[in-house]
Amino acid sequence: MAREEALAAARDLLLSGGPAAVTLKAVGERMGVGHANLIHHFGSAAGLQGALMDRMVRDLAERIAAGLKDGAVALEPGLLMTAVFDAFGRGGASQMAAWLILAREQDRAESFAGVVRDLADRLAALAPDDARATERARALVTTAAYMAFADGLIGPVLRPMLDAPEDQGRDLALKLTAALLAEP
Repeated sequence: MAREEALAAARDLLLSGGPAAVTLKAVGERMGVGHANLIHHFGSAAGLQGALMDRMVRDLAERIAAGLKDGAVALEPGLLMTAVFDAFGRGGASQMAAWLILAREQDRAESFAGVVRDLADRLAALAPDDARATERARALVTTAAYMAFADGLIGPVLRPMLDAPEDQGRDLALKLTAALLAEP
């Protein structure tokens, strides 16, 4: 039984059944192993869920870092928003983050905090001549995270009620970002 295989099974369960579906028993059944094998690797259901959140955060960080490497995100904020909205929405990060927060497991958010700080620092470094680069970068990251988190949780319910297009949340975040970046 590979740890990576267990995390892939846990992510599939998260996407198909929500956070409550991510249990040692369900992951074990999906993999065809007993939950004792999973306890060996993760210690507990909370350990599995924390490892899944860490993996999801790391995946998001890698996607964003790839865009930052060639300056693409700095030139096109839509790339950042697309990566963040995909991770929080289709990737299930909104559901997992909300669940961990409601379960009072905020200490598991440290890996996310590291990614957020790193992203803001990298974005600020792309504009060394801008005295407000750090402030602008933090505003951009905050906007992306808040709006993607909310869109991932309530968007699938709210959009049909309003006959709104699928990308409305992302598009609104881009407009807000453009306004933040345009401030003198």
